[in-house]
Amino acid sequence: MENQYCKVGSVSPMTNVSKEMSFLEHQYQSFMDKASSKKYSDSKLAEFFELKAAKIQKIIQTLAH
Repeated sequence: MENQYCKVGSVSPMTNVSKEMSFLEHQYQSFMDKASSKKYSDSKLAEFFELKAAKIQKIIQTLAH
């Protein structure tokens, strides 16, 4: 078996727009779920997750147009 190496933080472009949209929608929902679960126990963390979700939502809106 050959060793495989990759650069940390490297990015692979997604060529299929529908896959990209579904991935982003999944990430958006995941961050919103995390935000709602932390809302009362850790408001700063919940705010962080909401900001991440808002950024993803902007990307989704940009791709949809």
